[in-house]
Amino acid sequence: MSRSKLFFLFSLLTTHSLFSQIGGSTAYAFLNLPFSARESAAGGNLITVKDDDINLTFHNPSLITPAMDNNLAYSNVRYIADISYGYAAYSKSFSNIGNFVAGIQYVDYGKFTEADPTGAITGNFTAADYSFNIGYSRQLDSMFSVGATLKTIYSNLDQYTSIGSSLDIGSTYYNPKYLFTASAVIVGLAGYQWKTYSGGDQEPLPFDIQLGVSKKVKKAPFRFSLVGQHLQKWDLTYNDPADPILTVDPLTETPIKQKPLNIFGDKLARHLIGSVEILFGKSFSILLGYNYERRKELQVVNVGGLEGFSIGGCIRIYKFNMSISYAEYSIAGASTTFSVTSNLSEFYKKQ
Repeated sequence: MSRSKLFFLFSLLTTHSLFSQIGGSTAYAFLNLPFSARESAAGGNLITVKDDDINLTFHNPSLITPAMDNNLAYSNVRYIADISYGYAAYSKSFSNIGNFVAGIQYVDYGKFTEADPTGAITGNFTAADYSFNIGYSRQLDSMFSVGATLKTIYSNLDQYTSIGSSLDIGSTYYNPKYLFTASAVIVGLAGYQWKTYSGGDQEPLPFDIQLGVSKKVKKAPFRFSLVGQHLQKWDLTYNDPADPILTVDPLTETPIKQKPLNIFGDKLARHLIGSVEILFGKSFSILLGYNYERRKELQVVNVGGLEGFSIGGCIRIYKFNMSISYAEYSIAGASTTFSVTSNLSEFYKKQ
């Protein structure tokens, strides 16, 4: 595979980076990926569930709780074009100080064949991205918590390397009486590229404003979640040359009026990710998600499919919580994610 194809695959790593107006314009786009099975099954974003799951804290640090103390998590994703990525994390809480999660995110693009402009093979090269994270949260009162994550980023694409840092902040309101959660997250509130790939100007880092809510139905095994993302930019639509919007009827040559309500609904839906979790007790659950933006941007014209839909399940076996998910991106491929979490304290015998 030539070096130019590497950058095509790198751009593909986010569901919107090939086409969307906000995609493909920042470095370190891999930070937008869903890194856990539960998050992937929910459509790619789940910042609104506060149930002591360390897997959800990477994109919302205010979800870190004391109950995660001594938790260890690992996740691996089989992605498009034989790309694999994942993370490992560990959580520790300290009384009167707060709760911490330390972890590493990685993306392995694989091994590539290097060729010169004439097509002559000159060797091989590899490419990978890493983010070393420290997350912190503190409970303000019985319902409100705040948190922040500092990310130190290292990227290596053949002989090109880059180093940067980014800061995410989040806040969460959780009312156990009404089984209701609301969260707000700012991704990349402060970010800087300390070393560029080629020594040129600094590139911007991913920035996103997100809001979400979750509601567990009383006396029923359903939890509904709705997340709004890319809220810093209203219009995420674009002109697709493969599927242009008809403004004139090809037969009568009369203008085709676009319905304002349909235009508004399309723009609004591109910001939203919906999911429902079916809870079968504390040991098993099923999650279904739908990402409208992903479907609109990656669905092949006039070809049906499940683009934008995702599904997953969580099960507790012995002292391990295991999750698996399947997310359809396009007819070109999908992602499969496996996550496992365990509380190391459960392996210690009480004195």
